[in-house]
Formats: sequence, C-alpha cells, structure tokens
Amino acid sequence: MDVHAFLRSLRVSPRKVRLVIDAVRGKSVKDADIRLSLMKKGAALPVLKLLRSAIANAEHNFKMAPESLYIKAITADGGPTLKRSRPRAFGRAAPIRKRTTHLSIVLADRAELAEKKTAKKVVKTEKPAVRAKKPASPKA
Repeated sequence: MDVHAFLRSLRVSPRKVRLVIDAVRGKSVKDADIRLSLMKKGAALPVLKLLRSAIANAEHNFKMAPESLYIKAITADGGPTLKRSRPRAFGRAAPIRKRTTHLSIVLADRAELAEKKTAKKVVKTEKPAVRAKKPASPKA
C-alpha cells in the first residue's frame, strides 16, 4: 500500500528543491531522515517535515511500521508564480518572478516490493519459426 503526502505552494523555487529531493529518492525512510536533517540546504527542512508527515500518515492511518518504509516517489513541481516588478533605469520596470513549489511524496513498504518481485516470473516463449528466404529471381 502506498502512502501519500503533499505540500502545496512552498515558497522556494522547484529547481532548488530538486537538488534536495534527488539526494533522498529511493532511500529508506530512516536513511532519508538522517540525510535531510544534516543537509545544509534551505529546502531540506520543508522536505524533512513532509517526510515526517508521510511517516505519521503511514503509522496512524495504515498501521505500517516505519522501519520497512522507503521513498517510492518524490516530486517537486512548479506552483503559482508571484509576479513582482523592480525599478530599472529610465523609468522602466523589470519583472521579478517569485516561484513556488508543489511537493508530493509516496512511501511504500519494502515487503510488498519483495512480494511483487517474487510473484513476477519470466515465462519463456517459443521463438517463432524462421522463414526461408525466397530465392532471388533473375532479372531479365
């Protein structure tokens, strides 16, 4: 069973958040928690809070053990952009785009992943018969 958690309109640009989430994608929850708590990036704290929220959702709502969870998917997508302007020379204005991020995280159980791998068995199929090539017809 997958556990989802979302964070909407985080006031950090998606590009900066992606640097943080790439470091924890696919890791176990315990390892990701340690990495995020020691990371010096500003976006690490909101991602850590989101991870802990997803862990709490798994424990409370689905009675899952946190030791067996891993990060199945984590994404940082662009949210609404706040548009501001900055005064420039000769009475002009330059745009300032204050970007926001929508974060989503999906946690899954390692035991379920192992069960799926053992359930999938490669079934060998027979190769189709090879056709004989037609002899080339002589050109007149």
